[in-house]
Amino acid sequence: MIKTLFLYTVVFFSIFLVCFSLNENILEKQQIILPFSLRKVYLFHLGFSLLICVNFKVLSSVDKIFSQLGFIYLGALLFKILLFCAIFYQPIFNEENLSQIARLSLLTPTLLFLLTEAFFVAKILNKQE
Repeated sequence: MIKTLFLYTVVFFSIFLVCFSLNENILEKQQIILPFSLRKVYLFHLGFSLLICVNFKVLSSVDKIFSQLGFIYLGALLFKILLFCAIFYQPIFNEENLSQIARLSLLTPTLLFLLTEAFFVAKILNKQE
């Protein structure tokens, strides 16, 4: 289990480092200033996705909870979306004209971490069945 948790950590930190650097370099070359902290967006997704995957790996060893992990994941996903909207409420909802690049900069880490997280959770759920 420690090997798997280490793998999750390495994968999520790699996604953070590579994608954040690329995203930030593109924005710097185009001299675009975002109304939010791109680093905070990436760090939020890194932390929450890693937390979900680690917790699911640990909870998958509990037989009583394993059958409910799919529903727990849906609840965790809803909580993640609500928490993200609450934390980044100002730039998402109060900004009059959020530029296309700013929208893309919000969507990119969301999709990257969500797809990776869903992949790991699906592996956890399928391995035990």
